[in-house]
Amino acid sequence: MKFRIFCMLACVASLPLTLSTQAFSSEVASQPNISSANLTSQAKAQLSLNQLRDRGRAITVKVLAGQGWGSGILIKKQGQVYTVITNAHVLRIGKSYQIQTADGKIYTAQAIKSAQFPDDDLGLLSFKSANNYAIAAIATSSLAIGDQTFAIGYPDEQQGLVFNTGKVEYLLPQAFRGGYQVGYSNDIFKGMSGGPLLNRRGELVGVNGKHKYPLWGNTYIFKDGSTPVLQVRRKFDASSWAVPIQRFLQLAPQFATGAILPTQEQSSFIVPEFSHSPSSPEESPNFPIPATNQTSGSSFW
Repeated sequence: MKFRIFCMLACVASLPLTLSTQAFSSEVASQPNISSANLTSQAKAQLSLNQLRDRGRAITVKVLAGQGWGSGILIKKQGQVYTVITNAHVLRIGKSYQIQTADGKIYTAQAIKSAQFPDDDLGLLSFKSANNYAIAAIATSSLAIGDQTFAIGYPDEQQGLVFNTGKVEYLLPQAFRGGYQVGYSNDIFKGMSGGPLLNRRGELVGVNGKHKYPLWGNTYIFKDGSTPVLQVRRKFDASSWAVPIQRFLQLAPQFATGAILPTQEQSSFIVPEFSHSPSSPEESPNFPIPATNQTSGSSFW
C-alpha cells in the first residue's frame, strides 16, 4: 500500500515538469528561426572564404571614369544588357565610362539617368555584352552587430582585386548624408568605392563608399543636419561605411533581379593587368579616404 502511494506521489510530482518540458518544446518548435532544420540550412548556406572570394570576384567590376576609377557590382541582367551599381561620387570623376569585368574585357557604359538617388551616394551604369556574367544575390535577412562582412574592390592598379574580411560594428537608426548607415571593420581604400559588401552567405548587404580615418572635415552629418559629438565621431573614424542594399531596393527595386551564380569557369578567372590605365583611383573631397594604405585584416587576391 505504501509503495502504491509513493508511486502515485512520484507521478503527480513529475507532472508539472513533464508539462513544462512539453510547453518549452512546443514553444521552440513554433519558432522557425531557431528550428533545427533551419539551423542546418543556415549552416549549409554559409560559404567558405575561397567560395566568398570567387563569388565576390565574379560580381565585382572596375568602373573606369575619366582619368580615375572605382568599383561596381553586377546587379541585373536583361537579355544582353547588364546593370552595375556603384557610388555617385565614382561617377562624378568623369563623363564617359567603361566597365572592366573579371575576365579582363572592357565595355563602354552609360549612366542610367532614369534612376535618381538625390540623397544617397548611389549611381547606376549599363553596358551590353553577349558574355554570361554572374549577378549579385541580394540579402533578404537583416544584418546584426558582429556579423562577418567581406569587402571587395579594385584599390590599386598593381594589386588587382582585393578581398578584406571584417565584421559589422554599427547599424545606425538614422543614415548619414549619402545614405551611409552600416559601419564595419573591413579596410577599404581608394578605388574600392562602389564595390560589394557581402555577408557570410555571399549575399550583397551594402555598397562600399566611406573609408576609415577621413583626412578632412566632419563627414558624419545625418540627413536631418545633426551630427554626433566629437567623441562619437572619433569612434566612427575607425570604421568603414556602406550604404545598405535595402536602401537601394526601396528606391529602385526594378533594377534588382534574381542572382546568377558564377560558373566554374567564371570562378577561375585570373584578373589580368588592366589595359586602361587611369592616373588615379576615384577621388572626391566629399568622401574620406584612409590615412594609410595598410590593411590590418586578412587579404585575398
